[in-house]
Amino acid sequence: MNRQQIEKIAAELLAQNPGNRMNHSFCAYDAPHIAVASADDPLFDELGSSDVIGDHFRKPDFWLPEARSVISLFFPITDVVKKSNSTDASVPSDEWLYARYEGQNMINTITAALADEIRRSGSNVVIPGLDKRFQSAGSADRGFGTFTSNWSERHIAFIAGHGTFGLSKGLITEYGIAGRFSSLVTDLALAPNRRNYTELYEYCSDCGACIDNCPVHAISFERGKDHSLCSDYLDRMLEQFNPRYACGKCQCGVPCESKKMNN
Repeated sequence: MNRQQIEKIAAELLAQNPGNRMNHSFCAYDAPHIAVASADDPLFDELGSSDVIGDHFRKPDFWLPEARSVISLFFPITDVVKKSNSTDASVPSDEWLYARYEGQNMINTITAALADEIRRSGSNVVIPGLDKRFQSAGSADRGFGTFTSNWSERHIAFIAGHGTFGLSKGLITEYGIAGRFSSLVTDLALAPNRRNYTELYEYCSDCGACIDNCPVHAISFERGKDHSLCSDYLDRMLEQFNPRYACGKCQCGVPCESKKMNN
């Protein structure tokens, strides 16, 4: 099984999943894009630094001792959903809420089904984000830091070659910033993607559009992103739209919404 076959299977799984259609009228996500990193890429060591993620980050061989490749999937949000979320600056659209909540559940299902296909081909695979050893924290009293986890989908996507970070701390891919990531660790030997960048923020133009769009002013040139302000807003959205919650204003109606931006 190669990268192209994996991407084709992932696209077929998305097309077959009824959860991708909200009210049977439009799709929440476009076909996913695959990028691959070598499990022994030295950048995984750097994620353990205190100024990146921290020593609670777990490298690929923690999840699968015989790991050889890390597969990162990017699911781009469709134009209709992005447009809907640009109409009201204060609250997320119904379409965006659906893509974030039900859509994430669907992405988890697709990633699990893709893992089953890889296992059927004779390889071992683990999904760190769905593994019982996965840990995330929204505040410092959760054990290992503030707003962090022991497996970061965005950082994995950066290493795999999907793209670079923006002011909002989202990852800007060739297909834009609006979307969701998932990943798998496998002993399947796959050719890693070439990273077409060298800097962390290479695809960000520093235009400041995400700053203007943030309903709680959590983003600025001076301080970057204030995760506490963002999290507090998401908590309020959960109270209002329970069980759904979302925002996404920094990903919609911005120049990098659907493409990368080069300085």
